[in-house]
Amino acid sequence: MEFTDQQKKFINDFVIEINSGDAAIFAGAGLSASSGFVNWKELLRDIAEELQLDVDKEHDLISLAQYHFNKFQRGKINAKIKNGFTTLNDGSENHKVLSRIGIDTFWTTNYDQLIEKTLEADGKTVERKIRNEDFASNIKKKDAIVYKMHGDKDSPDEAVLTKDDYETYNDKKEFFSTTLRGDLLSKTFLFIGFSFDDPNLEYILSRIKVLLKHNTPTHYCFFKEVLESNFKDPNKTDEKNKEDYLYAKIKQELKIQDLVRYGIHAIIINEYSDITAILLEIEKKLKRRNVFISGAAHDYTPFTEETAKELIHSLSYKIAEKGYKIISGFGLGIGSTVINGALDFKLNSNYRNLDDLLILRPFPQIQSGTKSIAEVWTEYRNDMISKAGIAVFVFGNKLSDGKIINSNGMEEEFEICLKYNVIPIPIGATGYVSKSLWEKVTANLQTYYPDNTELHNAIKELGKENLTKEEIINNTIKAINILQKQ
Repeated sequence: MEFTDQQKKFINDFVIEINSGDAAIFAGAGLSASSGFVNWKELLRDIAEELQLDVDKEHDLISLAQYHFNKFQRGKINAKIKNGFTTLNDGSENHKVLSRIGIDTFWTTNYDQLIEKTLEADGKTVERKIRNEDFASNIKKKDAIVYKMHGDKDSPDEAVLTKDDYETYNDKKEFFSTTLRGDLLSKTFLFIGFSFDDPNLEYILSRIKVLLKHNTPTHYCFFKEVLESNFKDPNKTDEKNKEDYLYAKIKQELKIQDLVRYGIHAIIINEYSDITAILLEIEKKLKRRNVFISGAAHDYTPFTEETAKELIHSLSYKIAEKGYKIISGFGLGIGSTVINGALDFKLNSNYRNLDDLLILRPFPQIQSGTKSIAEVWTEYRNDMISKAGIAVFVFGNKLSDGKIINSNGMEEEFEICLKYNVIPIPIGATGYVSKSLWEKVTANLQTYYPDNTELHNAIKELGKENLTKEEIINNTIKAINILQKQ
């Protein structure tokens, strides 16, 4: 999709927040809608019927739940919560993207377990906070924390749903209120899955306002724009449809303005599918901070071994210096030099942790288990490359039966790059596989790269003969920098 200027600014700003570890998600019912989430009206429909009320005529569903409790106590409501959300097992595409992009703080009013299940399926260690008692201990080395401020389907008797639950919330759920206040002050939230007609929203927003007063930092939410094309009821006159559209438009604008009081800024979308597109764009930009270096060399022609290793060392150093994270295995004749370049920068900078600069995946050298070495190596390659957004290819040869041949591993890595939409930058001047890949991409630049003349020229330069070490590094860094901005 073509992003609006407002959406582009949000994407760039939120990427910065994620990279700095300051981003958080506040998830409402809409996040689970495509996974079969039972909306509140349907959940309470037969509850209303028992009260001889029509749920379609009711707007205050929290009061409706309270009326039922007053007359019948909590049993049926608890059963509705437990049964209504048990069938939700697989997260939506939005759940999966949110898990992949590295956000570690999630708040939700949902009773389902899709957020934590999706995170765990992604191999992450997740801590859940459901009761006050959960704040007494913490999981060490967790990847994410999920605050379920309205409870969980497995403990329906403690779920927040009735007026009583909301009115006593700050007393019964004091640690949630305190922690939420701290996160809202220190993190940038993206509210996702709120229709802003959600019966819980008024309580959530009022709680934020009470907690933060006038100290609200910038937060974001998505708003589906009211479009005139959606008001085409054939049973109404054109004038009445127009009137309904204008009324809805004015009300939406007032809602958007009102949200600013809470520090929440609306990002306008045309369709709910736009949310997925925006999240995927955020993921793409984040992954482009990760540069995979693919290389293998038994022979360093057209360079001497010393010059080639200086080139790889300096290139790795420069990539790290520009704030990118390097992903690498231990490619023949290349891997150790890549590591040394990143480590050298780390020692000469303020980085405290090498993990901020380098992701290493050393390849196993002997077979164990049922999988062959080739199968294990393919899995390793998929794992490494899936985390990258850009891949640099250098040299590409190995010794086989006394002969220098092209590295089939690098050729496989190129194909895996295409599978994961990782943009390849073959340094053709280093020969072998890198040369053949450079010839392939430059024969059809529009297929492999965004439409950018400066980028195309930098890629073309990388295949010229007799390039100096500095020319190779400068053009490679230029290409990476341009791709990061695309």
